[in-house]
Amino acid sequence: MNELIKKLKPNSVIYIDVDETICRSPDVPDYSNSVPIVENIEKANALYDEGHTIVYWTARGALTKIDWTDVTKKQFQKWGVKYHNLVLNKPAYDIFIDDKNINTDDW
Repeated sequence: MNELIKKLKPNSVIYIDVDETICRSPDVPDYSNSVPIVENIEKANALYDEGHTIVYWTARGALTKIDWTDVTKKQFQKWGVKYHNLVLNKPAYDIFIDDKNINTDDW
């Protein structure tokens, strides 16, 4: 487990990306064929079960302006994703630099 996750305060707010974090989306920009990454969903669900607030933040539709909310919520339900909120206004970018980030591979 990542050191930042080990040191979480009770009831922390955790933002988690969707594509390539809890699912593989090889057909971008068609997210309807995304496939869950079960191991990562289980990790996120464990954080939810520990009492943390889980917010999924995605750039789905950021460039195409297609609203993927319904598709994403149906996928979450099918995949057993536990969450408090889904936010689709994440900007499209090439790299994100931040002092509180964890790379998906290090999670």
